[in-house]
Amino acid sequence: MQPRCANSGAAIASDARVASGAGAGAIGGWLIAATVAGNALEFYDFLTYSAFAVYIGKTFFPAGSALASLLLSLATFGVGFVTRPLGGVLIGAYADRAGRRPALVLTISLMAVGTAGLVLTPGYAAIGVAAPILLVLARLVQGLALGGEVGPSTAVLLECAPQGRRGAFTSWQMASQGLAIFAAGLVGLLLSLALGKEALADWGWRLAFALGLAIVPVGLYIRRRLPETLEAPGEHGAIAVLGLLWRGHRRSLVLAVLVIMCLTVSTYVGNYMTTYALTVLGMPATQAMWGTLINGSAMMIAALGGGWISDRYGRRPVMIAPRLALVALVYPAFAVLVSVHSTWALIGVTALFTLLSTVSGAAAVAALSETFPNAVRSSGFAIAYAISVSVFGGTTQFIIAWLVGATGDPLSPAYYVILTSAVSLWAMFRLPETYRKVFAPVPIAGALVEGT
Repeated sequence: MQPRCANSGAAIASDARVASGAGAGAIGGWLIAATVAGNALEFYDFLTYSAFAVYIGKTFFPAGSALASLLLSLATFGVGFVTRPLGGVLIGAYADRAGRRPALVLTISLMAVGTAGLVLTPGYAAIGVAAPILLVLARLVQGLALGGEVGPSTAVLLECAPQGRRGAFTSWQMASQGLAIFAAGLVGLLLSLALGKEALADWGWRLAFALGLAIVPVGLYIRRRLPETLEAPGEHGAIAVLGLLWRGHRRSLVLAVLVIMCLTVSTYVGNYMTTYALTVLGMPATQAMWGTLINGSAMMIAALGGGWISDRYGRRPVMIAPRLALVALVYPAFAVLVSVHSTWALIGVTALFTLLSTVSGAAAVAALSETFPNAVRSSGFAIAYAISVSVFGGTTQFIIAWLVGATGDPLSPAYYVILTSAVSLWAMFRLPETYRKVFAPVPIAGALVEGT
């Protein structure tokens, strides 16, 4: 029998003491590790593209200028976001109908298919126009997988969290993304040190994707052992789930899209720092990769800290205060980076930017997850996330690269962050405070015991 994280009646009464006691710590740690491992792997595969966008552009999009090649590569990065809403709708509803676990097994399988396409597709010089076409198809599959990943994985973390620790548990959603970014940067740095510039551009970047692909079997094994946290699997079809979400939770859905907008823009500006250092600041790859490393490590630390703080002081103040600070500091921070052009300036600006953005984001993820009930939590969060990330995440790096090229102003990323943050702050002020909301404790004491 598959392990199940039940959430009802007598089981809750009998196991509530364990869910809030010492036993929950070890089981909670297993649950977090199992969820985070697959989530981080999928984000690693998706985000590694950003770290190697310059080299991918040269391989698949030979053009008359380096800027044109980069823009074509970033446009293909954006293609991966086109299918995110579809993944959010289809896989999010599937997770609210069939269960969280089968949805998460499906997403990691799809991500493996898309990543294999990136590793194995020859370049433009070998097969001509077929190369960028196959690259686009691989990105579409990756986007479908990641669009459906975030809703079920966040739902599992929230629904098995002890009362008063939901922020800390759900913060691992963003922390796992930070882990993925850090891993992508570390692999990029090691490859840039081990290989010459020519080898890295020709074939070395494929090794980063191959590493992610090699870990997929481990991710699949772990995913199959996750507990099931959906209260009533199979009670509603996908259309009924989506209808229930739209009829009863439209306002929450719209606010979620607007809040996630600034989180998305900030995340992908942070992910762009390596490319920004390479193309705008003219740094060598060994220095530029520090942008990705610092972005990932700062994201891990800030996410866990933001979730912990929001469990004590509330979601709204922890969402809003760091975002206001970011709006005030992002322009002078980029101005320092542009004027100094040093590795230390890149590290400092990236760390400050990511810390403020992620502390706010960790509280926002918890608040938005708590806003939706169990029956539509996966689809609600997945669809809001996928829509916002598709519209803003898929275009952010292209827009700032285009703005820098068109205006000649290297501070363009700061303007875009300020504009989108202003809109998201409006939505944050309209979200209800949910950190004291009482959820029935979930008896996870035996949920991950094999054979139960």
